[in-house]
Amino acid sequence: MNDTTKPTLPDRLSIDPRSPHHVADVFKHEVGIKFNDKERFDVEEYCLSEGWIKVAAGKVLDRKGKPMLIKLKGKVEVFYR
Repeated sequence: MNDTTKPTLPDRLSIDPRSPHHVADVFKHEVGIKFNDKERFDVEEYCLSEGWIKVAAGKVLDRKGKPMLIKLKGKVEVFYR
């Protein structure tokens, strides 16, 4: 199979399918995220133009059973693996 037609990575992307920033076509391929020059594997959402990522805050859950997220600001880079 030829994977040369990967969609461009959006400015903002979320792994939550209910989010308006979720793009299912991007998740058909493996996406990598570097935050402050370190690769992160726990990112729930990112925004390139504003320079932030959202990660789970430990094991704390909200009232709907989803993890509570904290926003970290810094240098964000995304790429396909």
